[in-house]
Amino acid sequence: MSAPSADDTRFDVAIERWFGERLVLQPEWATYLGIHEYDHLLSHGGREGVEADIAFTREAVATMNAFASANLSPERALDRDLVIHEARLRLFDLETRRSWAGRTDAAEAIGGALFPIFSRDYAPLDERLEMIAARLEAAPAYFAQTRDRVSDPVELWTEIDLEGGESLPFFLDTILDASRTESADTALRARLERAVSATLAALDEHQSWLRDEVMARSAANWAAGPEQFEEIVRLRELQADGDEILAVGEAMLADGHAQRDAICAAIDPSLSPAEVGDLVKNDHPDTFEAALDAYREAMDRARAFVVDHGLATMPPQDRLVVIETPSFIRHLIPFAAYFEPARFDPEPTGTYIVTPPESPDMWREHNYAAISNTSVHEAYPGHHLQLAASVSNPSLVRLFSTSAEFAEGWAFYTENMMKEAGFDDTPRHRYAQLTDVVWRATRIILDVQMHRGLVSFDEAVDRLVAETGFERPAALAEVKRYTSTPTYQLSYLFGRHMIEALRRDVERAEGANFDLRSFHDRLLYGGTMPVSYARRHFTLP
Repeated sequence: MSAPSADDTRFDVAIERWFGERLVLQPEWATYLGIHEYDHLLSHGGREGVEADIAFTREAVATMNAFASANLSPERALDRDLVIHEARLRLFDLETRRSWAGRTDAAEAIGGALFPIFSRDYAPLDERLEMIAARLEAAPAYFAQTRDRVSDPVELWTEIDLEGGESLPFFLDTILDASRTESADTALRARLERAVSATLAALDEHQSWLRDEVMARSAANWAAGPEQFEEIVRLRELQADGDEILAVGEAMLADGHAQRDAICAAIDPSLSPAEVGDLVKNDHPDTFEAALDAYREAMDRARAFVVDHGLATMPPQDRLVVIETPSFIRHLIPFAAYFEPARFDPEPTGTYIVTPPESPDMWREHNYAAISNTSVHEAYPGHHLQLAASVSNPSLVRLFSTSAEFAEGWAFYTENMMKEAGFDDTPRHRYAQLTDVVWRATRIILDVQMHRGLVSFDEAVDRLVAETGFERPAALAEVKRYTSTPTYQLSYLFGRHMIEALRRDVERAEGANFDLRSFHDRLLYGGTMPVSYARRHFTLP
């Protein structure tokens, strides 16, 4: 390997500085990455924090523009372009979309700042409780800071803010219970209890402000609007416009329904599709502990299948735990989600969270067929494998790259890829997988139509229930999230569409030399990035 050029060396210094400054600006990110010198800090929650973010991001673009891609190694040139890509998207949200002016996200942000410290066993519990106490001591100021930036509140987002505030105390109780049963340090327990009490008092004040002042002036619209939506699509470099993406969603919805109806006939031709859905959904664990065990068992089987069939290479450090979704985010995660390993922790561990059903109807969403498909999506070879592989890449830039069409597209791609390879390829499992195809196709349609102002919130919920058969509480939680994340929901199916197109291109280019595991490994270990940028990993015409 040749020595880096002078430009490469200057670039490395610039990236080290950019990385360090970003951690100071966003200490919660440092915690998620496993850099724990900032664990006692919270970022600034108010307008001052927004302005600092804008200044930092603008400086990042200027710094990267000072380097010519042609003078850098290919990997550094890719990192340069990724910093600029992410910065342009970030600036659009901060300066034009201004979602920060519509809600505080305060309770969710505080819960999110505590969760990795509490859930990851990277240090003795007492050390982690000290950091939790320090962040909680900063929480009252954080609540107050967020209130100075909410100039254009959105009614639905205010409701979501209030829901987050109602859920946070349960998570704080869990932390206190752990300190009482597992910590011998009485002074630390007392400090933590004082910090929790002060946080709860500040939360009560914040909730009253939301209910009594903000709700009354919550008149802003959550929809991005046609122009902003198209600009986000353009900035994401999805290689298509909104109409083209919508057409893919509509075609996949029709195809998904047709395939699912055919599977229904294979399961029981005497039943209607709705009755087949009931048959599949009523086959579920009886308790939440049994459900968690079923998720773990499906996850382990999926991992073994990937290894045995040579579908991808497992990362050298591969650890994954399955736990209950913390209370502070359950109102937004009806099923399951995933948190990636912290690259700099001694033993990086992925976290697969599963939300306890809040009603008898919601138990049906944790049926055995859905558990299998969800575990493919969230664990192996979906999110966990992709993100565990990604964090092993030496690039500091790619630790912050959050391209949804790559991460979500990959996880959705694996659902179909695993069925094609033979994993749980039964009619009932196909029914669950095709229900998820219908769900993701409906997401594309709703994402485009909601943010173009063509359908209301309630109409979107009704459409999601009608197309997928989801229980209404799950559909409500889903669509709430859609309102604040324009273009994110289309990323699942359209990302799969882009990855499948890339795979076809590579197969054509490599011919008889094409190897599926090699294709997957080059994607996974190259790091998270827009699929349009990931094409650089391959020699294509």
